[in-house]
Amino acid sequence: MTHDEWLAAAAEEYRRLGDLLDELDEAGWKEPTECAGWAVRDVVAHLVGAACVTTGMREGRRQARLGRKLAAGRTMVDGMNEVQVRERADRTPQQLQAELAEVVPRALRARRRIPALVRAVRVPFGPPLGTAPIGYLTDTIYTRDAWMHRVDITRATGAPLVLTAEHDGRLVADVVADWARRHRAPYRLELTGPAGGSFQRGTDAPLVERDAVEFCRALAGRDAPTVPHLAEIPF
Repeated sequence: MTHDEWLAAAAEEYRRLGDLLDELDEAGWKEPTECAGWAVRDVVAHLVGAACVTTGMREGRRQARLGRKLAAGRTMVDGMNEVQVRERADRTPQQLQAELAEVVPRALRARRRIPALVRAVRVPFGPPLGTAPIGYLTDTIYTRDAWMHRVDITRATGAPLVLTAEHDGRLVADVVADWARRHRAPYRLELTGPAGGSFQRGTDAPLVERDAVEFCRALAGRDAPTVPHLAEIPF
């Protein structure tokens, strides 16, 4: 997708996330998720903190500095995630929702203003991203991360997962393309559900049928792989 399309997708994803959070009761915010050690409220705290990172370089540097101190043998991203959750440990669900609603428009404006030349610069981010263009992080990964965490929240709470071909289907197609660029073996995928589609490289690979969301969960490390070369990709 283009830069503008990614930002439109991010805005829609945050809108759907907001609608989902509006429907949760107090018990839902306490439900454990598939993200180790995180309840729903911790996932939301992370999403708020991650959105704050993209509002400006100062906040990104601050979280990175604190994250390195907390990492303790883990990746800097793990440390930053911990910073985001710790700093909001005393927030109520209503306060987290209010902060998310306030920061998302600022974050999207900042992401939209990043010049193309800057987005193209490759930076060594460290694991799990490795060396990648800045735009891959600000356009793709932040949008993909919010999408996967919306999936996490629905699985934890039993809330319905809203999926459409126009939005979720494009995100899934990009996930498949990203995986295919990294793993060049032939494949034939029939991904089912509203976000699904048919994807193929070559003709010799066996056909694998799987729900589109479950395929992405496997790539995100939340489920066992069922496709050859189904190594994790960044989310």
